[in-house]
Amino acid sequence: MNLKKFLPILIGSVLLNAGAFAKVIMPGVFSDNMVLQQKTMARVWGKADAGKTVTIISSWNNKTYTTIAGADGNWKTKIKTPSYGGPYQVTITDGSDPVVLNNVLIGEVWICSGQSNMEMPVAGWGQVNNYKEEIANANYPEIRLLQVSQATSFTPQTNIKVANNGWMVCSPQTIGEFSSVAYFFAREINKQVKIPIGLISSNWGGTMIEVWSDENTLTNNPVFSAQIKQQQESAKTETPLTFAQKMDAWNKLAAAADWGYTNNNAFNPDTAGWRSMLLPQFFEKGGLGDFDGVVWFRKKIIIPAAWAGQDVKISLGKIDDNEITFFNSEKIGATDGYTQSRNYIIPATKVKAGESVITVRVFDSGGGGGLYGADEMQLVSASGEKVSLAGTWDYKIGFNIKSLPPMPVANNPNRLAVLYNAMINPLTPMAIRGVIWYQGEANTGRSGQYKELFEGMINGWRTIWNEGNFPFYFVQLANWQKREADPVASGWAELREAQTKTLELPNTGMAVAADLGEADNIHPKNKQEVGRRLALVALDKTYHKKQPYSGPMYKSQKIDGDKIELSFNYTDGGLKAQGGDNMQGFAIAGEDKKFYWATAVIKGNRVIVSSPDVTNPVAVRYAWSNNPVSTLYNGVGLPASPFRTDNWERK
Repeated sequence: MNLKKFLPILIGSVLLNAGAFAKVIMPGVFSDNMVLQQKTMARVWGKADAGKTVTIISSWNNKTYTTIAGADGNWKTKIKTPSYGGPYQVTITDGSDPVVLNNVLIGEVWICSGQSNMEMPVAGWGQVNNYKEEIANANYPEIRLLQVSQATSFTPQTNIKVANNGWMVCSPQTIGEFSSVAYFFAREINKQVKIPIGLISSNWGGTMIEVWSDENTLTNNPVFSAQIKQQQESAKTETPLTFAQKMDAWNKLAAAADWGYTNNNAFNPDTAGWRSMLLPQFFEKGGLGDFDGVVWFRKKIIIPAAWAGQDVKISLGKIDDNEITFFNSEKIGATDGYTQSRNYIIPATKVKAGESVITVRVFDSGGGGGLYGADEMQLVSASGEKVSLAGTWDYKIGFNIKSLPPMPVANNPNRLAVLYNAMINPLTPMAIRGVIWYQGEANTGRSGQYKELFEGMINGWRTIWNEGNFPFYFVQLANWQKREADPVASGWAELREAQTKTLELPNTGMAVAADLGEADNIHPKNKQEVGRRLALVALDKTYHKKQPYSGPMYKSQKIDGDKIELSFNYTDGGLKAQGGDNMQGFAIAGEDKKFYWATAVIKGNRVIVSSPDVTNPVAVRYAWSNNPVSTLYNGVGLPASPFRTDNWERK
């Protein structure tokens, strides 16, 4: 999903689990079902009346801790946590009605952050591979879930808004809308080490890395220091009223540009020029490619005689982003938001036996768009009879969003530091085990900046959290887009390289995903393997399982006549060719810097690369494209990271 799509704040509260008359106020990260970091002095904080003595009692040791609220009402202290276990109870009181946190586990707390591939839920708009089976089997009571609501701020916040009234126990009822990468990561760790895992999901699709960096880090970056100051000044004049005025003006332009509204074209019985599409599916996959804007859909149906004169329910499933539904040219419903299921009632007075037409106007502001609610498209009679609406629909484009001025964005997340301020800084008092991160797609146009920005963000978080060099594990970008016929320059490859170089920072780790992507889907469905590969890193580096966690990583090259010999680290089980002996994805170049596809042969733990087109080679690249072919693996089935042996700038 792009930056204009974000989950609405379902239920956000800073008064979680406080009784109606309780004086102590706890921030959103504290609730029933939460996880506290094991074997540490875990921070606890909140608000009370100034000067009040606040008492915290932990049931695992029945120890009492006290602190005093300051003049501003804020208080904080630390409580000692044991080795993992539970459930426990934590009681906080200032002498009046206590706040009691029930079903608390002691375990490992992981922050899970990034853009849409980290946000992508198990079900919802994500629908990972076998999502129905995954949901049915999601009985992991030792995994706990906290969803941070999306918000922005120009100043660092101390409180955070959360969905679902706080922490949830992982179950088939709760996992569907939660981060799939985070869940599969936690599931693998919990299976292997039997430790409770707390996941705090704080992410926003379509966002750049600099919006997740703290202001101090960006101020010290010459590229962004002036922008920070300019942004703060311009923010002082931004009001909801001015945004509403901008949005109203844009909507008028959009309506005037919409073919379907012009002369009521969408309701004209003549369907000349309309095309066909199978629904449900995203219209990008239905033949429209990278399209954003309005698409009109229509379908003729036959109303059975027995249904005439009765209310009929129409269900269209979930639609990305916004929709208006018409029955025989009359509006019967409209809903905004890609997470909402569409269910409307066609009034009995409108239901006649015979042919009728359903028309749906779908507006997509960016990313995937269309009717995507599988198994939900149907008509239901008053007696419960059902008629499926899945299948062939006619469609026609209303307008392409590129034909209009940019759409105004409320709560725009792509401004410097605003997501750090609102969605990360309030978490920094909390004791954590580490961070998992999946982001970078939004920065591929500026890949040369990414290493500095990424390292700066990691160091900034670690400094503010003040928990040392806690683990920071991340996903390298998956493959995407049309596969190139010849070796070419690639911003995606360069960003993957920047991510790989970030491994120079201590206590970092990377999961390669360049073999898990999909050419026509920037949100690949195999999030199970992404989460598993992240977990392999954590299991070795954090939980000391001493098992392979990385595929081959380029080490060095040796030029031997018309061949180049490559050496690698992380060759556990030896080097292997995926899909047979004919390895693909290797390119070789001479001093002219022109790359040709090459022959690559495994010899022991080395790869010998050559091409008849290059008699005096100097450099090799592997999987160096937006959507590379990955054929080099080690013996435990982990893919080699894309690499190059040169440092030539893109032509």
